[in-house]
Amino acid sequence: MKKILNILLSVLLVITVLLLLYAVVAGFNSTAANPTDDPALMAAISANLIWGYILFALAIVAALGCAVYGMAKNPAGIKGTLLSLLLIVVIVGVAYFIAAGHTVQIPDLANNDFFGHSETVLTEASIIVTYVAMAAAFLTAIGTEIWRAFK
Repeated sequence: MKKILNILLSVLLVITVLLLLYAVVAGFNSTAANPTDDPALMAAISANLIWGYILFALAIVAALGCAVYGMAKNPAGIKGTLLSLLLIVVIVGVAYFIAAGHTVQIPDLANNDFFGHSETVLTEASIIVTYVAMAAAFLTAIGTEIWRAFK
């Protein structure tokens, strides 16, 4: 099983590197003053965005699959999993309500206007959740190292 996962990881990494090179080469070969006027560059960017979405979806499926597998293998861990899920829902909910209370104007340069309130709330909530996740990861890493030092 480990060999299959290593092969899958290698294939995903090779695809990512090839798409990145495709975008870099398309950018260097672009002669358009505005990057949006170059169809080859836009195709390269679109391919990379779609690949990013695919990787994101695979990460979600893998995380959920591992969680379900872990709960099935160790039913005693269901309590911790449910508490983690509840914490995630609370963080996303608080971030949404904080964002909904702000009036942020994000320029929409394509239409020479501003994005609507719903788009800005979603964007700001996503940024807040990202900040919380980064802070939690940092504090967890530091806390784990301190815990190991005193063990």
